[in-house]
Amino acid sequence: MPVVGRDPDLRAASGRRDGSSTMQGVTVSFVPEQLLAEAVAATGLDDFGDPAFRAGFDVLCASMEEEACLSDFGRVALRGNVVGSLATRLRVVAHAREHAAALAAEDTGAPLIVVGLFRAGTTFLSYLLDQDPANRALLRWEAGDPVPPSGPDTFRQGPRVEAVRAAAAMMDTINPRFKAIHHEDADGPTECVAVMAHDFASLSWESIANIPSYSRWLLAHDHRSTYAYHHEVLRILQSGGVRGRWTLKSPHHAIALDALIEQYPNATLVVLHRDPTVLAASVCSLIGTLSGTFTEADHSSYIRSHWTDMLDESIRRIDTFRDARPDVRMVDVQYADLVRDPLAVMERISAATGGELSPIARDNVAAYVASHPKGRFGTHKYDFAELGLDAGALAERFSGYVARHGVPREVPA
Repeated sequence: MPVVGRDPDLRAASGRRDGSSTMQGVTVSFVPEQLLAEAVAATGLDDFGDPAFRAGFDVLCASMEEEACLSDFGRVALRGNVVGSLATRLRVVAHAREHAAALAAEDTGAPLIVVGLFRAGTTFLSYLLDQDPANRALLRWEAGDPVPPSGPDTFRQGPRVEAVRAAAAMMDTINPRFKAIHHEDADGPTECVAVMAHDFASLSWESIANIPSYSRWLLAHDHRSTYAYHHEVLRILQSGGVRGRWTLKSPHHAIALDALIEQYPNATLVVLHRDPTVLAASVCSLIGTLSGTFTEADHSSYIRSHWTDMLDESIRRIDTFRDARPDVRMVDVQYADLVRDPLAVMERISAATGGELSPIARDNVAAYVASHPKGRFGTHKYDFAELGLDAGALAERFSGYVARHGVPREVPA
């Protein structure tokens, strides 16, 4: 879930006793007006569009400054991501204004949206969906750099793809453990949070820093403006000529389903289910590994409490939405079924949307599964005791969810 921005020279950071750091003689802080000014100077643009983004942006800056306990490296890297997201937003707003008439005619149709749960196979499913030529995924590189939109010839190759590939290689060098836990190809599908980060209402910020004030704001946020921005980016991307049924995914959607469906009323939602005992441990391990890249502080107590609560809240909001909106098409997929027979899951999802998996799609899915074995980047191992988690207590806490959805129990790794 990391945010990909235009990174500064991280080697230039040096420590300061006042808790800030310096980069090439400039103090590295999260003062909102300074960050906005830097994005304006970098792009030559000054229209950020809907000012609603400022609420999340301001809370994020304060939370990064006061709560995240970032290292010198972390301050430089995450500050660069914030400025990069602002600059991308400026470019998106300018492009949308310049091409308003053409974009108004762009129809995003009836997308297929994987809404969660955390660590339940959403990335694997998104790559399977990408094997169907009828689908159109949101790619990792373009989510962070959508303007100008790519055409068919540059959709999965070119300088912008290589730039993200190089940044990913740098991250793998800095934190080699993370690749075994979560991997996305530069030219492969990514999460919607990468786009939502430009509106500063995104779980991606929480994945790279431990920021409780921002988290509280995010859970209370009215996501309608965020999904309006998300929709604008999708229209821009498909205007380049790469079209198809949008296949989108992010566990973030689980906390904002009303706003998601208001923006995409014809969407089909896919909910992945897995034993929450395993999910809680897996997500705590992921967040600890990723956010630990940018801090030297011990956030383990916050991580296990917050992300277990976030899993619980996601489940509660999905089930509440399901009960209130029986008119919305939802497809439930057990993680165990996805791992055992991914092709059958793909066929079931296609049938639920009134379609049929084409022979080309079937062959592509089979080839992808054969060439991408689980654990090819290493095995994600986690220890409940090290994470401070009680497997028995977790099983009891989530027993209602397990019973309601018939989720198979797993032996914790």
